[in-house]
Amino acid sequence: MLFCTIASSSSGNCTLVSEGSTHILIDAGISARRISTALKELGICCCDLSAVFVTHEHTDHICGLRTMEKQFGIPVMAPEFVAKGIAYAFPEIECYIQTIPVGQELQIGELSIHAFHTPHDTEESVGYKITNGNKSFALATDMGHVSEEVLRELIGVDAAVLEANHDLELLKKGPYPFHLKKRILSDHGHLSNRLCGLLAGRLFEHGAKNIILAHLSKENNTPELAYNTVAELMAKSGAVPGENVGLFVAPKTEHGPLIEV
Repeated sequence: MLFCTIASSSSGNCTLVSEGSTHILIDAGISARRISTALKELGICCCDLSAVFVTHEHTDHICGLRTMEKQFGIPVMAPEFVAKGIAYAFPEIECYIQTIPVGQELQIGELSIHAFHTPHDTEESVGYKITNGNKSFALATDMGHVSEEVLRELIGVDAAVLEANHDLELLKKGPYPFHLKKRILSDHGHLSNRLCGLLAGRLFEHGAKNIILAHLSKENNTPELAYNTVAELMAKSGAVPGENVGLFVAPKTEHGPLIEV
């Protein structure tokens, strides 16, 4: 199983997961043109995609869907309230949207996928855990804290894309208005570098070999701060990036490397 972040930031998110001839996207929060270009660079055509799985209906996760669907008609998979949010935003693509249950396995080609809830400020928000029968991968972003459900789903995965949205001090001293800072810091906001590092350390203790830091804020974080904070906290669990674990920061506006799980 291979995965690759195509874009990752507060401005747009998209991740590719592949196994053999099965290729899926998690979110399509950048333009269809950018998605298509990145996939071509990775040797994949949009018409090869089996499905797009959506975490929630915020713009930075769905803005490319309308054009993607008009051009390629790829099945869009989402849990009930996320599906309703997408259909409300883009009623012209409702015929491509399929509602999926949370917590139940769904087989797409050579991949088994299931959604789990994440605590975010929308009616419904999910992460995805994906297996190929041997290895497992998970994506969990847009969450104000690590809930018991999130931790239960992530423990034991071989690789994960985790949110490292902000540095606490940068956010507190930064230009955002108070109400926005309060939203980000809430239990249904976004995960800080520190909380991400604590989670990454737990996952390493349970066998994770690759951690990708994602959804970094342009205003309240830097790749260096995210990496160093998470690496420092993971070190308490014995993790040494580059030796016994891979630790990467997902690029914001271009695709990252293909990583084998």
